Amino acid sequence: MHALFEDSGKFFAGRILSEAESSAQVELDSGKRVKVKAAHLLLKFDKPAPAELLAQGQALAESIDLPLAWEFAPEGEFGFAELAREYFSEQATLTEQAAALFRLYEAPHYFRRAGKGRFKKAPAEILQQALAAIEKKKAQLAQIADWAAQLGRGECPAPVREQLYKILFRPDKNAPEYKAVVEASRATHTAPLALLQKAGAIDSSYQFHWKRFLLDNFPKGTGFPQLTAPQPPADLPLADVQAFSIDDSQTTEIDDALSVSGLGSGTVTLGIHIAAPGLAIEPGSALDQVGRQRLSTVYMPGYKVTMLPDAVVQIYTLDEGRANPAVSLYCTIDEATLAITATETRLERVPVVANLRHDQLDHIVTEAWLADPGLEDENTPQRLSGLRNQLSFLYQLAQKLKAGREVVRGKPENFSRPDYNFKLVSETGGKGEPDGSETVHISTRQRGAPLDLIVAEAAIVANSTWGEWLASLGVPGIYRSQASMAPGVKVRMGTKALPHAGMGVKSYTWATSPLRRYVDLVNQWQIIACARHGKTAALAAPFKPKDAELFSIISSFDAAYSAYNGYQAGMERFWTLKYLEQNGITELDATVFKEGPGGSFLVRADTLPLVFPVLGAQNLPRGARLRVKLGAVDEITLDLHGTVLARLDDPLDPSDDGPVDDEGAEDEAVAGPIAIAVDVNEAESPAAEAAPADAAAP
Repeated sequence: MHALFEDSGKFFAGRILSEAESSAQVELDSGKRVKVKAAHLLLKFDKPAPAELLAQGQALAESIDLPLAWEFAPEGEFGFAELAREYFSEQATLTEQAAALFRLYEAPHYFRRAGKGRFKKAPAEILQQALAAIEKKKAQLAQIADWAAQLGRGECPAPVREQLYKILFRPDKNAPEYKAVVEASRATHTAPLALLQKAGAIDSSYQFHWKRFLLDNFPKGTGFPQLTAPQPPADLPLADVQAFSIDDSQTTEIDDALSVSGLGSGTVTLGIHIAAPGLAIEPGSALDQVGRQRLSTVYMPGYKVTMLPDAVVQIYTLDEGRANPAVSLYCTIDEATLAITATETRLERVPVVANLRHDQLDHIVTEAWLADPGLEDENTPQRLSGLRNQLSFLYQLAQKLKAGREVVRGKPENFSRPDYNFKLVSETGGKGEPDGSETVHISTRQRGAPLDLIVAEAAIVANSTWGEWLASLGVPGIYRSQASMAPGVKVRMGTKALPHAGMGVKSYTWATSPLRRYVDLVNQWQIIACARHGKTAALAAPFKPKDAELFSIISSFDAAYSAYNGYQAGMERFWTLKYLEQNGITELDATVFKEGPGGSFLVRADTLPLVFPVLGAQNLPRGARLRVKLGAVDEITLDLHGTVLARLDDPLDPSDDGPVDDEGAEDEAVAGPIAIAVDVNEAESPAAEAAPADAAAP
């Protein structure tokens, strides 16, 4: 005696060895013996052989017309043998019964299972929906196969092109476009990105990087909601100063300005004036939510995405010819020793008489110009000449402050490499969002130039002084700290006033860029509470000690700021590679920087912000200067390799080596965001840490 039974969705047949009331022992053709529950035994038979019945039944099942079987099937619950008698004949054979079983089992859209060997017709309406879904699925599979074939031939279907960025970076794995790319990638043994490149899906390498950034960070676009910009308080006193700012020409968010009074009297007052959006923007307001969502202005060559709407920025930015709200730190300074003897914070309106632009004035405001009142340049603006004495004093003070921090640090700050500024020029002369066709100009600006040092040291004074003040009043803030300058010890953000070893200060906040960074705005709210309430500020401040909101802000800011910096570094590399192409540069001088991944060696270009691997640098020491031949550029992966042509320095004379340890400098990305994640080491130079550069703005 043989039996046909079902187990885990599969049908088996074998010889019954023994049978009890509730189960049977069955031997399969393979020799395996299994115990089968009596309820699972669907057919018992003597002939044909088990394997033959399975084969014949499965072959016959294919011929059963499902719509016809559905019509013949009883209305209520029925068994497969009943359907066989209705469909084939009243004397349905064993093979026909098995065929009916197999066909019923594989058609759940026509027949629902009601138990072992038991079924029920699907309602007509449900059946039609299921059949329509099956046809749709078939059509979709055919479409996927067709798209995959086109991709394999190097053609890109329009629907795939339209979903390009989602497919690559935020895929819906159930979408047919995504499945077509996966299928084509497997069939051609080609990585999806390379496959799409070959198929011409990527029209613009610049748009590729930009769209990816937007998809990751601004999926709803960079526009602002319609919001009413709050006006500052009307009762703020007018400061008795003549302040001036020092920024790049493209800066639109002027956060800080300086003033100097009392020169020649023995006691000088330095005013550090910070734009005060915190006087009007309320924590928890709609505008605050916009700032908290964005967390920072995003900079990139030729463009920027601001943290706050321009209408808000224009109310608070410290433009010349206006007296805008400010949180001012006044430092009383002994003119002879340049020692700071006292500080005071005020909320006021500050008249700004000049917005100086360092990129236009660095060549004029030199150490020699500041030291010699008789040194004039015919191109020196008259208003700059009127500020000479103040700038000269500020530069001396900045040098003294820097030297004092270096004593605490235990070593001097060393910035041997310049900053690089990017300017994009469009053929149409437009100043909107770049499209990648612009001509790029890269210029240098040496860090530590007088105007740069003045602004940086003033910001450090404000950030460190306010950090200590908040802590002394028991008011929490967002601090930046670094336990030591040992390799691998990173700067961290937290709510405790801990030392910052890299800066050489007891504590350090970010509070001087509230129009551009959200943590600065948060700290400004806390500082305003201190200025208004003094010793009871802890009760009045928006954020209380151990406030979970502060930790949430820190976490969100760290993630966003890292992503923004990574994108900026990637796009600076993109435009540097464009610069090589546009200027026909195939060779350049570089310095061995460090050993790279996989035993490769990295070099840093001597005159461009570019780090890349080279062949032929094995066994060469760090600092060795080379002439390098450049390989092909990939604007999608931002990849570039080189080959050593010659060594330029004397191996026995270290004096002509290139710089290898540029403290505080950001290491340019070795590769772009597709090949590897951009690694932007946090800059701890005064210029970078104290005041974010706006040189990348359009």
